[in-house]
Amino acid sequence: MDGEFIIVAAVLIAIPWIILHYVTKWKTAATITNDDEVLLEELYNLAKRLDERMDTVERLVASDDPSFSPVKRLMADQDTDNQQLRELEQLIAEKKGTKA
Repeated sequence: MDGEFIIVAAVLIAIPWIILHYVTKWKTAATITNDDEVLLEELYNLAKRLDERMDTVERLVASDDPSFSPVKRLMADQDTDNQQLRELEQLIAEKKGTKA
């Protein structure tokens, strides 16, 4: 009798509790927090500023040394490189629009 009670309790209580516990943990771990979003936006803005600075430095060096050839990288004035940046900026603007 006691063995049957333990089996029934395990099946009806313990197993669903364990499953629901880990489903809840999985759902909360998969989300990004507001602090993470703010940090990502700050890092994105910093990367944009650094890219603009690199463009300026490359222009200055190229004007001083005609043999200078800048390293091929993402450049602010290339349309193909900026497509992803425009999509990201649009997502950020939409996110801010929904928060307001």
